[in-house]
Amino acid sequence: MPLVRIDALRATRGRLEALGRAVHDALVETIGFPPDDRFQILAGHDGISGTLHYDDYFGVHRDDDIVYVSITMRSGRPPERKRALYRRIAELAQEYAGTEPRNVFIVLTENESIDWSLGEGVAQYAPSPGVSQPGETT
Repeated sequence: MPLVRIDALRATRGRLEALGRAVHDALVETIGFPPDDRFQILAGHDGISGTLHYDDYFGVHRDDDIVYVSITMRSGRPPERKRALYRRIAELAQEYAGTEPRNVFIVLTENESIDWSLGEGVAQYAPSPGVSQPGETT
């Protein structure tokens, strides 16, 4: 289960939705997440009360169409799948939202099964031995 946060400068709701769909579709295609495994935080910044900063680090010229994509998921995917994910997000962001690939900045953070609670105050991916989970019959 990934948790995705997308931040974009002066983005309309439609653009944020398109970016969210791009990231989700790329996660399904390249990593193999189920289509109904979608948890996203989509945030637009108006440039006044909230803004994004960027420079031309690594020779990539970014502009006000910058999009920051933060993905948190459980560890274990090989580097080639992560590279495919980054490439596909950039392609789909351009196709769905008109965002140039140079403006798509992605960071992937991995953690372990115990680091997730999907509701009910329970670590569903790492249940306690001998403790029944909510909704589980004994």
